[in-house]
Amino acid sequence: MYFCFTTYSILMMRKYIFLLLLCLAFINGFSQEYQPIDTADYAQRKAFVERYKLIRDQYSKTLKAKYPGNTGKELAKNYAEFQESFRKEIKNRDYVFNSNFTEMLRTYFEMLKNKNQNIPDDIKILVARDNTPNAFCVQDGVFIVNMGLFNWIDNEEQLISILGHELGHKLLTHSENWQKKLIETELNNKTQVSEISSSKINKTDKAFKLYKNQMYESSVFRRKNESDADSIGYVMYRNTGLKKSEYINSLRNLQKFDTISPTVVKVETYRELFSSAEHPFKEKWLKMEDFSGYNYSNFKEKFNKDSLSTHPEVVERINLLKKNFPEISQDEPSIKSEDKDFLALKKMARFEILPNFYHSEDYGLGIYTAMQFLQDGEEETYYKNWLGKNFAKIYEARKNYNLNRYLDRVDPKNQSESYQQFLNFMWNLSLEDIKNIADLYTQKSP
Repeated sequence: MYFCFTTYSILMMRKYIFLLLLCLAFINGFSQEYQPIDTADYAQRKAFVERYKLIRDQYSKTLKAKYPGNTGKELAKNYAEFQESFRKEIKNRDYVFNSNFTEMLRTYFEMLKNKNQNIPDDIKILVARDNTPNAFCVQDGVFIVNMGLFNWIDNEEQLISILGHELGHKLLTHSENWQKKLIETELNNKTQVSEISSSKINKTDKAFKLYKNQMYESSVFRRKNESDADSIGYVMYRNTGLKKSEYINSLRNLQKFDTISPTVVKVETYRELFSSAEHPFKEKWLKMEDFSGYNYSNFKEKFNKDSLSTHPEVVERINLLKKNFPEISQDEPSIKSEDKDFLALKKMARFEILPNFYHSEDYGLGIYTAMQFLQDGEEETYYKNWLGKNFAKIYEARKNYNLNRYLDRVDPKNQSESYQQFLNFMWNLSLEDIKNIADLYTQKSP
């Protein structure tokens, strides 16, 4: 890959800085017990908020000028509401600043920008403390990448392909167009709702039909957006000269994602982790709730899930890409990265899964994930420490009668047997049992 001298120099300098930061991470973190990313970054967060005020004000003016009248005002109002939520997320430390992740992403953006002059210069990168493998570009130019994305891709090419897809959404102004469509739909609804209200018969059915049709229509609109972003994103990715098949392989990898890991937690793992000399394991903790008498055939879907899906099936998206771009019609296996920088960030992202769950108050998922890692023999001291922290939070929630906020209820229709077993186990524990387990691991932790 060839760059002009200036771009090449910038990339090499960033690469040097990035390697230095990464070496420090290995020296201070991976060689001993990993230390979670420090979010005591008040100065950086404050500086970002101050810079972002200028972006926010300019974009609001652009909306009002581009869409005169009520549409522009409503768009600006919706954007302001988003900004308020965004500001709270920053204050809540939902993003990390000046991290190794940000440095690598900036390098990849430079790579795409160098080969695609239509990419704007004013992209601002943020990394979210979120385990969901997702990224999105706000129309004002802020690009947000979830840390969890690194856990579901095999190489840097797949990461760049996802960045290209999301940039495609921005270049096609999908976010702006979607908000505009919602406003137009709302205005149209007022007339139809008025007609339904004055109707003498079948008022409920008519109202439901209106709602259903709007849901389906919006899904079709957003599904098309995804396919269009796939195409323009692929063109930008192809221009970099990277391996073309990895664009499709990134889609296949993301298809595998589920919030709840498919890894099965064995019954033996419960006995090993939750038994001590002072408090032996109780077999009654494993008792499963009986749902055998429930007839699921009595439940009838009122909506067609395929029609409501905002992201079209990955197979459909891949087939459309192959049709439009014959050079990627041949399937090729995904390549595991050998780049030390990328692999180091994947390892960091894996270590951050538990801190991220803890930050988002998903204490139940944190315990279930820690059990999976410990079952596989990963970093025992580190994950036992997080096991104790999460159980301490579950104890507080149980004591305060708000456990439902942090722990799912059993749902046999939508949960794996392993996760159902975990939830039954958690709900079977008494308040005293939870405290004993929390004490066991907080005392063992350094």
